[in-house]
Amino acid sequence: MKQKQLLTSLLGLLLLIAACSKKDQDAIDTTYPEIDVLTAGAFPKQCSEVQRGQSFTARIHASDNKELGSVSIDIHHNFDHHSHSTEVAGCNMDAVKTPVKPMVLIQTINVPGGQTSYVAEQTIHIPADVDAGDYHFLIRVTDKEGWQTIKGLSIKIK
Repeated sequence: MKQKQLLTSLLGLLLLIAACSKKDQDAIDTTYPEIDVLTAGAFPKQCSEVQRGQSFTARIHASDNKELGSVSIDIHHNFDHHSHSTEVAGCNMDAVKTPVKPMVLIQTINVPGGQTSYVAEQTIHIPADVDAGDYHFLIRVTDKEGWQTIKGLSIKIK
């Protein structure tokens, strides 16, 4: 009789542990957010060109399985041909050069709470007097749990 009670208790304990483990696993977000630069309307795309003295609207399509947190943009020169690219296709690059007055922009866009899909739109002005040439346009999307995805695009300022 004791063995039957022990077996029943052990089985109940195992079921309780299994139920708790499943619930805990469902609550943990281990999925990275996604950035879609190929969808219609997304800009910039790999090898895009923008003009000095003009503005353009960056449209970044982001999604997450649970909840998005923020979208960050980082524009900096690539005159030394370093690489952050996450794209397979390369772009035609100018010769290596020393920056004189390069453009630098770092900006964060907070995503409204509860969003699993979001199009971040940001107007960016390119000053007329910045160095023309090769630049990186880095996109970082972070979800509410802190998981981050980076997309590195090459662009050219003309």
